[in-house]
Amino acid sequence: MLVYKTEEEIDILRRNNLLVSKTLAEVAKLIKPGVTTLELDKRAEEFIRDNGAVPGFLGYGGYPNTLCTSINDEVVHGIPSNRVLKNGDIVSVDCGTFMEGFYGDTAYTFPVGEVKDDVMNLIKTTKESLFKGIDNAIDGLRIGDVGYAVQFHAEKAGFSVVREMVGHGLGRDMHESPEVPNYGKRGRGIKLATGLVICIEPMINMGSKYIKQDNDGWTIRTIDGKPSAHFELAIVVRKEKAEILSTFKYIEEVKNFGI
Repeated sequence: MLVYKTEEEIDILRRNNLLVSKTLAEVAKLIKPGVTTLELDKRAEEFIRDNGAVPGFLGYGGYPNTLCTSINDEVVHGIPSNRVLKNGDIVSVDCGTFMEGFYGDTAYTFPVGEVKDDVMNLIKTTKESLFKGIDNAIDGLRIGDVGYAVQFHAEKAGFSVVREMVGHGLGRDMHESPEVPNYGKRGRGIKLATGLVICIEPMINMGSKYIKQDNDGWTIRTIDGKPSAHFELAIVVRKEKAEILSTFKYIEEVKNFGI
């Protein structure tokens, strides 16, 4: 069932998603060769709690941490650990908050130190594909229009689109209807209408679109070991243009990642 949000509820969702965005900026300050993903996780939890919210991921479905930190061939749901980030790595950091009965949810893929040009192109294309999807998240279009826009941009650049992992509605639950695939056909799927809040989150692979799950029950990685990038923003469907509830502005004010 689709749940359309009132303007009051959208205000709360906006506050959550701005806090997630600022949390990712705090994490961005620490990202460099030699830092562990557990250090990133600790800072994120402190910042969220200091700002009157609780981590949205911690304990959600049994998940053990505040962040998902997915390195190189890890697509999503990587668990923070004592693993040290190395020069040339990329790391997707996905973060959620819970405050005033609603969730926030946003992700950004960071280069660590000096990253190869083809991997930077993967990151850049994935971010661009997200905004192509957002451009199609308007009242009267359909979910398939969003997915088509993401898929077309990613595949035109020679990359592949993960099929099994998708975006989602966002509200009182972290994952609400509808599912928001990063592939699709124009004019297909549910019709978008004003007040629908969704997270669009392309997961784009350098090589094969196929994925596998680690024995930890969480970490998803590419089947061929090639890199994957992931970006996510929460948006609300409007008449003329989607309103973006989260932002990359704070991250990109911290330092220039060249994306």
